[in-house]
Amino acid sequence: MMRTLFLQAPSYEGFDGGAGSRYQARREIRSFWYPTWLAQPAALVAGSRLIDAPPHRLSMSDILPLARDFDLAVLHTSTPSFASDVKALEALKDANPALKAGFIGAKVAVDPSGSLSASKAIDFVAGNEFDFTIKEVAEGREFARVAGLSWRNADGRIVHNEPRAMLENMDALPFVTPVYQRDLTIERYFIGYLQHPYVSLYTGRGCKSRCTFCLWPQTVGGHRYRTRSVGHVVEEIAWARKAFPHVKEFFFDDDTFTDDLPRAEAIAKALGRLGVTWSCNAKANVPRDTLKVMRDNGLRLLLVGYESGNQQILFNIKKGMRVEFARRFTRDCHDLGITIHGTFILGLPGETKETIEETIRFATEINPHTIQVSLAAPYPGTFLHRQAVDNGWLDRANADLVDAHGVQIAPLTYPHLSHTEIFDSVETFYRRFYFRSGKIASIVGEMVRSPQMMKRRLREGVEFFQFLRERREAAH
Repeated sequence: MMRTLFLQAPSYEGFDGGAGSRYQARREIRSFWYPTWLAQPAALVAGSRLIDAPPHRLSMSDILPLARDFDLAVLHTSTPSFASDVKALEALKDANPALKAGFIGAKVAVDPSGSLSASKAIDFVAGNEFDFTIKEVAEGREFARVAGLSWRNADGRIVHNEPRAMLENMDALPFVTPVYQRDLTIERYFIGYLQHPYVSLYTGRGCKSRCTFCLWPQTVGGHRYRTRSVGHVVEEIAWARKAFPHVKEFFFDDDTFTDDLPRAEAIAKALGRLGVTWSCNAKANVPRDTLKVMRDNGLRLLLVGYESGNQQILFNIKKGMRVEFARRFTRDCHDLGITIHGTFILGLPGETKETIEETIRFATEINPHTIQVSLAAPYPGTFLHRQAVDNGWLDRANADLVDAHGVQIAPLTYPHLSHTEIFDSVETFYRRFYFRSGKIASIVGEMVRSPQMMKRRLREGVEFFQFLRERREAAH
């Protein structure tokens, strides 16, 4: 087995583009997701090491002295971070010319030729689900015999091997939490809406929904929800609970954990017997009975992608959701005491000044506990990207999706709505939502009840206003 380094390279200050992040950018409040997509192949490769540089505040000068300790380096990359990730890979190869190095991630999965052409230092890229692809590379198998690999041969020619079949037996994947324990400092990972410290992991891959903007199902995960068995999931949570007794919350990072309701209820009941607090991603269509089962068995929070309050936009993006269902679902969550972190996207196809206003009103009416407002991001490999290119919506000056500081920019522009208007509407959304008297009162009440929460919210407030200032600077 090759001595293998799995690396999330240094990036922008505060950049949360770990392998688990849905949108790679600086967030409104500093946050870091676990590098689960790197930890999973690391768990398959004996003797490997995972370095997640951004949350551990490591620079390339910290990492390069280690380059000669490894035979193979596998880096996770994304569209916004690709240029800097290539520089990191090149630096590793300069430090150890014998090192084999390559990339994983949606960026290289959808554009293997373009990715390999970016630098002769890149030896290979892996497509789709790359766990066992990387394991075979680490075992020393000839590149030509590794399904799912694109690589550069001795003549410098780019070769694409046959695709790797999607993994069906998800229980064949080992636990990722032992890798977390071995290589990561879990206190470095925090997200504003989750209790700290938290641990996140996947219980399945793929998503039944067909949202045109969503990166993972259209690139590396697919649209079938392939799941680990209930027992396999519960066994890992039980292990992690003993390994990390101070963890306050477990988060299931599946695109839509509630895609399989009977399974979600079965896992919930097993977690209830363990007495753990947990949260997950959900679609705004979960029936009240299921919500109650999950709430009664430790569910604290649901991360819900509402995206828009305009029904036509939801149709345009193939969300498969009706606004009235989302309203009822949210009322049920409020009634049951389930916290909601709601996510919204501005600038999707069909967006106008009027629909932006409609979405802001919708958000204030349904009143999730916290929100995240993103700009529509046409990632390569998604239907939204093809649609934007075909219709001339993509502003080429902003096609990298983030600016030089990692702040998300508005890449889409329409004849009736400019990218500047879309960009500016994000701050308007936040101000209208959070600076309501009722919302301010609830936040202050939460802070008064908990000195720890007061300290946390004050820090987040400072970060939030810093973020807004940097967004204005980015706009100019």
